[in-house]
Amino acid sequence: MSSFWLMIFLIFAGQTLGSFLGLIKKPNKHLLRSSLAFAAAMMIGISIINLIPEALMFATVPVVALFFLSGILILRIVDWILPHIHPELFSKESDSMKKNLMMLSLGMALHNIPEGLVIGIGFAVNPTLGLAIALSMTVQDIPENIALVIPLYCYLKDRMKSFMIVAGTILFQVAGFLFGFFILKDADPIVLGSSLAIAGGFMTYIAIEELLPAAKIKENPKSGIISFILGIFAVLVITGLSMLTTP
Repeated sequence: MSSFWLMIFLIFAGQTLGSFLGLIKKPNKHLLRSSLAFAAAMMIGISIINLIPEALMFATVPVVALFFLSGILILRIVDWILPHIHPELFSKESDSMKKNLMMLSLGMALHNIPEGLVIGIGFAVNPTLGLAIALSMTVQDIPENIALVIPLYCYLKDRMKSFMIVAGTILFQVAGFLFGFFILKDADPIVLGSSLAIAGGFMTYIAIEELLPAAKIKENPKSGIISFILGIFAVLVITGLSMLTTP
């Protein structure tokens, strides 16, 4: 049960820390973009190194491939229905941004559901896998919530209200986590395999469609590439440690 509460803590940690930092002082944009590259690498690494091989232990290759693509398609449809608006970090206040703030907050909240679901699925199958996923989500959430809270505060001129609006979106990620864990922890193998594959699709889509473009690696190739490599290395270290600790 201690691992369960650690997952809950990590879900809150990244988002609240990001919101807090964004309201106190705008962090260095190069550091934020490097952290996005690191998080993207962790997500891709976890999908390919952990989630897909784990899914193949429960389901066949065609099933895993189908549900992996389904995970990508599901988030693509969500983006099509409700675009996940990405304000430029440190952008100045604008009329268009004011009009989009409500949509931005709602989009963040709804996108937190599959992110929490991924953590729950991973934790239901293997606590170590769930921890790795939660850590990558935490790294992602810090710069993402900074990017959300800064324009929100510029419009509302109220730190507490801005913080509470962003904090409210965390509940959607917690709901996704609880659903993924409690519904799937005793599920049939084929359901677990399919769920892991969908989770892999979710993480791959988030990394490629959202995090890597925001990381702007071409503008900062040295720090961006190093951060990406370190993200993959972190996944390998976590995977190695989990193999040593698993009976």
